[in-house]
Amino acid sequence: MENSIYQKTTASRTPEKSLEAYKVWIREIARRLTTQETEIKLTEEEWIAGIGTPLRKQLAAFVDSESDIDLLVDRYRTYQRVHHDRLTSAYPGTIETLKELDKRGHPMGIVTSKSNEMMNKGLDWVGIGQFFRAKIGADSCNIHKPDPFPVRLALDELGYTTEEAVFVGDSPHDIASGNAARVISVAALWGPFTKDQLQPYHPKRYLERITDLPSLLDTLGHG
Repeated sequence: MENSIYQKTTASRTPEKSLEAYKVWIREIARRLTTQETEIKLTEEEWIAGIGTPLRKQLAAFVDSESDIDLLVDRYRTYQRVHHDRLTSAYPGTIETLKELDKRGHPMGIVTSKSNEMMNKGLDWVGIGQFFRAKIGADSCNIHKPDPFPVRLALDELGYTTEEAVFVGDSPHDIASGNAARVISVAALWGPFTKDQLQPYHPKRYLERITDLPSLLDTLGHG
């Protein structure tokens, strides 16, 4: 039986759903919430490097001092808790697809760099938490993507081997983590990254829509 592991943003969407929007959003947060006065200037690779990593590591790239990092993380979390429900929704077809996979008997887990608090809040808000038997957030372990450890931790909780697993993710860190764990990595193209941006990380498969996942599993022989 195939096991499908999802990174959270492949199932639900928040304001940072495109790379350009993410850049504008982070610049505005840094400008408003810290003492930083100069514009954030990063290369494309530096922008990409943060997405899919734990919050503190991700935001540290955008400010100059430890005090500003602390302030930015604190304000980010405060804003996120207040506005999360208004700004978070399931991608079209997500609930129906997960219901179908659950009906077929596919055990599913989630591996995300979001805090466990926000992971569970998001899953419950969009109504899909019940589909995931293993839930690995940033607080579940001290080693994070792109290391394979959190993927393997989810598999251990599910009781499946890497040879039986598919990992669906929408960031370079997801693909790198899945490849390092030796599962079948699937690039989700409905997230913040394009196919051209994910291709250098060598996913085994691509998906245009989450609704295509059941047929992909059929193709892999695990329908």
